Amino acid sequence: QVQLEESGGGLVQTGGSLRLSCAASGRAFEFDDYAMGWFRQAPGKEREGVACTRANGGSISYSDSVKGRFTVSRDIAKNTVYLQMSNLKPEDTAVYYCTVDCPTGENIGRMPDDYWGQGTQVAVYV
Repeated sequence: QVQLEESGGGLVQTGGSLRLSCAASGRAFEFDDYAMGWFRQAPGKEREGVACTRANGGSISYSDSVKGRFTVSRDIAKNTVYLQMSNLKPEDTAVYYCTVDCPTGENIGRMPDDYWGQGTQVAVYV
């Protein structure tokens, strides 16, 4: 199976920037044939979708709360997807996860725990 490792999180001041990385490893697969998603979970809240890049050059979608501030990109040669986060706000504080495919709605809560991996912590302070 494909393993995903998130990295790049940290502590940053309001208005700052971070770039998260999601590196895919394990069994060989055609990286660009799969949608890749970013999700986050703040303390005491449910996991929510942040962004999704569709397969094979398809569209990229963002949640309203991050639109215009976050940008997803994909490096096919490195099997890595990035989430560039700018103008960070305290409400962006969460553990961020990357995924193969982009579950939506109630399907988010139906995914098994190991689907999400460990994530990477982002903390934005005032």
